[in-house]
Amino acid sequence: MIKYVFLVLYLVIMIWVGIRSSRKIKTTGDFFVAGKRGSLWQVTGSLLATILGSSAILGTVNLAYTQGWAASWLMLSAAAGFIVLIPLAKYVSRFGKYTLPQLVGDFYGPKAKTLASIIIPLAWIGIVAAQIIGAAKIMNSFFGLDYGYGVMGAGLVFVFYTLIGGQVSILKTDQFQAFFILTGVLISAIYIFFHFPVSPVKMTPLGFPFNQHFDVLDLLVLLLSYSTTFVVGPDIYSRLFCANSEETARKSVRLSAIILIPFAFLIAFLGVFASYQYPDLDYHTGSALIPVIIHVMPEWGIGLMMAALLSAVMSSADTTLLTASIIISDPISKGLDTKNSLLNTRLIILGLGGLSILLALEVTSIIQVLLIALAVFSGAFIVPTAAGLLGFRTSEIRSTAAMAAGSILALAGKVYSLYGDRMIGNWIIISAFAVNAIILFSGRKTRDLSHHKTPDNRRKRLDARH
Repeated sequence: MIKYVFLVLYLVIMIWVGIRSSRKIKTTGDFFVAGKRGSLWQVTGSLLATILGSSAILGTVNLAYTQGWAASWLMLSAAAGFIVLIPLAKYVSRFGKYTLPQLVGDFYGPKAKTLASIIIPLAWIGIVAAQIIGAAKIMNSFFGLDYGYGVMGAGLVFVFYTLIGGQVSILKTDQFQAFFILTGVLISAIYIFFHFPVSPVKMTPLGFPFNQHFDVLDLLVLLLSYSTTFVVGPDIYSRLFCANSEETARKSVRLSAIILIPFAFLIAFLGVFASYQYPDLDYHTGSALIPVIIHVMPEWGIGLMMAALLSAVMSSADTTLLTASIIISDPISKGLDTKNSLLNTRLIILGLGGLSILLALEVTSIIQVLLIALAVFSGAFIVPTAAGLLGFRTSEIRSTAAMAAGSILALAGKVYSLYGDRMIGNWIIISAFAVNAIILFSGRKTRDLSHHKTPDNRRKRLDARH
């Protein structure tokens, strides 16, 4: 009974905050970047809630079931990406307006922007689908709901929530969702630790940092194709675009990185415990975390973790779906400040949401969908975007060729690593970044740092001279 109370209370809070916040949307800027009024805790909460989706929590637990403590690297890689992003966050906040493709266009021209506007939404459909898969598995495990019905129900909720919310409500609901996620995982780990007197080290022979199921090459690929998406990521940047200042953006990234480091080991602990407690579990049909919650936790713990898992799903889904829709809407609407941009964005949300639901019905592996999507994105945009933020410039032809080649090679490598030889696939992914960089940096180029100087900064220097 208590778990249903938690579920109803959670849904009521989310709906109430979402509807109330949506009433504050007066301009396109409110809908797309929350009027750039995001506080430190709002942006930090939204960053954490966006990262800690079903793919991160359920997927990491499943990885820990087979890879032991080395599964901690998934969240540690995210923290590493944020550490690299800390000095860049102020530039993202300063030069970004609504989307990552707009930044790419400023760096390399309209053709590069167009290519980014095509590749990113295609990849992000997979991210949204991963959240829908997670939601369906959660509802199947807790309520026995058929997987297909779970996909349809969760998908419809995501689409509706994103349509009414915009960034204003997403920032506020993400604060609550981040609280549920962090609190649920922390309390569950503490409860298990004190009620099962077995050393966490003795629960599995698969140690940290490497073991027979996770080696140095696996870590290198993870850093390149996963960690880098937190240095250059449209959903991450969409949070920073909402910050009320450059300092808020930088501090939010730093605080998120600090929180993710211990969280990585907490969530891995739950997976390691699941492998110890249920060694014959068929986790492919769901998540190794669910049996732990249902059979080990008290009823109040079940309700708390159910709210945490649903928070993980909803917070990542709404941000990712809205980000992809805004990116597509920009060229179609001929700018996001036009009168029809809001209507177009909402129609695109419906279309992308439908495609994500169809993908979730066909592919049921959260991690596979996530990593394929991230490989496509990272192979295309990590190197060019990071270089652009640091002042590098080159021709449109060279930049678009680098992005196209990187995305194709990374996709081929990830698919081959999943369905063919893992080592060969990993080396293909690594080559995608090398080819991207070679094409981008070869030939004629310029280093333009003038974009690091805002009008206000230049005016201050002129005033100082006089």
